Amino acid sequence: MTEFSLPPVQTTARDDAVLKALARFVWQEALGLGERLPTERILAERLRVSRNTVREALTRWEGLGLVERRQGSGTYLKAAISPDMLHMPLTLAGGNDFTGLMRTLEIRRALEAEAAALCAIRAGKADIAIIGRKLDIMEEAFHTRAGMSAEEDWEFHQSIYRASGNPLFEQIIAAMHELFHRFWEHPLGVRDFGHASFPFHRTIYECVVARDPEGARAEALKLMATVENDLKRGAAQLKLPDRT
Repeated sequence: MTEFSLPPVQTTARDDAVLKALARFVWQEALGLGERLPTERILAERLRVSRNTVREALTRWEGLGLVERRQGSGTYLKAAISPDMLHMPLTLAGGNDFTGLMRTLEIRRALEAEAAALCAIRAGKADIAIIGRKLDIMEEAFHTRAGMSAEEDWEFHQSIYRASGNPLFEQIIAAMHELFHRFWEHPLGVRDFGHASFPFHRTIYECVVARDPEGARAEALKLMATVENDLKRGAAQLKLPDRT
């Protein structure tokens, strides 16, 4: 790692300038996924900005799913970064109401289906092996914990995104992480929410193994259809009259 690969920032647009300088640094040093960035103190010294400015820049990258900040360990790359990359923060409306959840589902449906199809085309043997392991772990958790497999389910879907060959999928999903996780929090009071989607995880995997993109897309859409049915079921239960 060269000592002077981070030139001082001389601009009033400090936030964007810091991000551009950091991107150039990562690119010049050829830092790969999983590698650790220098400490905030070192980055601040090289850029001649405050540590708070560096921290805010890294927070933006974290929000975009580009880095992972581990308490007491450091900041690690999660996605490819280049000097010409664009930063597009998302402003998303929250809420666990039916309308909000359905809007989120519409976005998730599009992402899941296309990522599954691309995964079936592009995933290498190592990728498929990882997806298979994530699936086995998810299925075991589902059976041993009465369907409580939220984190394992999320890990399975992330392995599909990673193997799609397009890093934007994982970055967009990371930015929408909080919204998507509401589907694993018994939305609208449905205690068995998501249970009907369970078998489609394996059928998606089988299509990926078979290099069948259309099949993978179709199975992903079937999975999303079960989620939509659960949302509608929950909404209908909320509207039931009180008979007490």
